[in-house]
Amino acid sequence: MRASAGDAAAAVLGGLPRRTAGETGRPLGAPLAAGHEGRPSVLYVGPLSGTSRHRHDAFVRLGHPTTPLEPRRLLPASPWIDRIEWHLSPAWPGRWLLPRLRAALGTRRFDLAFVDNGSLLTPAAVRLLGQHCTAVVAFNHDDPYGARDRLRFANFRAALPEYDLVTVVRPCNVGEARALGARRVLLHPMVADDVAHQPQPMSEALRRQWASDVAFVGSWMPERGPFLAQLIRRGVPLALYGGGWTKAREWPQLQRHFRADHLEGEAYAWAVQAARISLGLLSHGNRDGHTTRSTEIPMLGSLLCAERSDEHLAMYAEGSEAVFWRDADDCADRCLELLADEPRRAAIAAAGQQRARHNRLTSEHLIESVVDQVRDRLAAGPRGRF
Repeated sequence: MRASAGDAAAAVLGGLPRRTAGETGRPLGAPLAAGHEGRPSVLYVGPLSGTSRHRHDAFVRLGHPTTPLEPRRLLPASPWIDRIEWHLSPAWPGRWLLPRLRAALGTRRFDLAFVDNGSLLTPAAVRLLGQHCTAVVAFNHDDPYGARDRLRFANFRAALPEYDLVTVVRPCNVGEARALGARRVLLHPMVADDVAHQPQPMSEALRRQWASDVAFVGSWMPERGPFLAQLIRRGVPLALYGGGWTKAREWPQLQRHFRADHLEGEAYAWAVQAARISLGLLSHGNRDGHTTRSTEIPMLGSLLCAERSDEHLAMYAEGSEAVFWRDADDCADRCLELLADEPRRAAIAAAGQQRARHNRLTSEHLIESVVDQVRDRLAAGPRGRF
């Protein structure tokens, strides 16, 4: 019997047994404990784009009175703000943000502040949120504790002791967050969205536009160029979508397979849904053992062909619900075998979709889990005056 109930994060805990074909058990996301009838009011502090928008919309769908506040929009639109944040010091834009945040909050109160990303929020900004909100929660599905984006997330790490709950998506992040002073840490896997990643009816014209045999939807990273170039050399019919690919040294080989730049919303869903096989590449710079694609791809009905990892093996039965590979040649072998055996490919894709739905690693479950974790803080009432 598999893990259950409170183990929404079970799929990323290395100690779980691997799935076997036909094995069922309780969903990873079991119903939450009953709370008070009124849904807590939410101040959503984060961007209203990409997967962040999914989390905002999940609060709304679940009936929470939700007010969005985008920190980046409180600062000048100049690209120099982003360059300073990413490459010099986020402390400067963080200091500039504080008086603007105070003015935006005014005298309003909320039950819960959900901080999505939090790279611009200094400890003082989080304390300010605490004056207006009964509980303040951080969520970040990047890797703010690792080396790659360490500078960008300096504010975030410094502010960890000020949050009532810090939500992480990697097992290694749990101890790292606690070592930096996080008082309570929730481990929850990365998620797909309950609405954005449901398959939608596609006209024949739309399906022809987006159809592919093997698709990769994702940004360029240095290690990804050689990998995809090797697939092409092996004869894999690749369709490539994403930003930054013109920077790849392998661009001359990749260019004729390139279809479109960064995809979001319906365009992203169509590209995955219309692909017979979709590749799941991990970001080693982010120390990923799974990504949002790990659930989005099967949810949308494509076959997940992903890098083998303990987390992927915990999420899907290898060979019957997804296929995994160790390197580019192994990946090419898997793709070419499946493209030559449509009944097997379709059966794995269908079983993977069923498993992904059963796992319930979705935006709404993430939000329910977060709210459940801070019910005691919400019940205690406001901290004080501002």
